[in-house]
Amino acid sequence: MFRLRLLGIDYGEKRMGLAVGDELGFMARGLDTILRKTKKYDMEILANLIKRHDIEKIVIGYPVRLDGSEGIQCEKVNRFAAALEKTFSLPVIKWPEAMSTKEAEEILMNSGFGWKKRKEKVD
Repeated sequence: MFRLRLLGIDYGEKRMGLAVGDELGFMARGLDTILRKTKKYDMEILANLIKRHDIEKIVIGYPVRLDGSEGIQCEKVNRFAAALEKTFSLPVIKWPEAMSTKEAEEILMNSGFGWKKRKEKVD
């Protein structure tokens, strides 16, 4: 059975978490967290990953509020998603992720990670 290859992006102003997977969710693998420098640099990193992993669709975390409304960070993700679509001519899916950072921090805190290690893992 044919499955689309996906690139997952956890967008942040300073860092981006990256993962590859398939549309059916059978396979997912975390890649690097990259430190963002410039738009050109970010797009070059992503272009290399898209080519190397035969990516056909991009999924980007969409940080909606608990009530489902959009905040300032959503505007930034919208702009970045539009740039991805324009640059790579691939479909970009915005995946709602209310509470995901908070939940991740709680899990790490309960696992005994200190603040600095939690920050590294959550981002």
